[in-house]
Amino acid sequence: MTETGDRRPLTSRNSWWAQSIARWLAGKSVTPNQISQASILAAALAGLFFYLAGQGLGSARIVFLLLAALSCQLRLLCNLFDGMVAVEGGKAAADGPFWNEFPDRAADILIFAGIGLGIGYPGLGWAAAAFAVLTAYVRELGRASGQGADFSGPMAKQHRMATVTAAAVLSIFEPLAGLHNDILWAALWIVSIGAAFTALRRSRNLIRAMKGRV
Repeated sequence: MTETGDRRPLTSRNSWWAQSIARWLAGKSVTPNQISQASILAAALAGLFFYLAGQGLGSARIVFLLLAALSCQLRLLCNLFDGMVAVEGGKAAADGPFWNEFPDRAADILIFAGIGLGIGYPGLGWAAAAFAVLTAYVRELGRASGQGADFSGPMAKQHRMATVTAAAVLSIFEPLAGLHNDILWAALWIVSIGAAFTALRRSRNLIRAMKGRV
């Protein structure tokens, strides 16, 4: 089903823990833009940890993989709370739309480029990053055209982060099968193909909506 609207539909936004944390953040001096900016730092750390994991062996590699997975989830938490503090917390700023979008694009690039460089397939990492950015471009093109934002998958932001987080955790057990970086390599392919398909699907939806309006 195509998911459209001004905000990404998230079940976690209605959870008690998310609302409690968002209220706590809204009561502090922290701003939504600062939370959005923190997501870039989380993504940069994820990319660095993925790079180090790709180059590492043994227990050090396990630590880097776990840190990479945690950093990816921290990126998603920042993406969740910046909007909640801005909207539900009533702390939206005039430049909020910029900080709501730009960090996400930078985050995708940092994470996927880091994975690709770490495992020795930089081109594949950049391809995953490019298609991830393309999905967002089509979504924002729809919004700019007055058709609403299409958040449909199968490789929207939360799906991309779920894929690489799972890949990081599963990669811990690769040595048992005599593998090294194969799961991260496969994850980049999954993200690249899935994001490309998502961009095409959103493009089709947008064109149909435009024709319907005319």
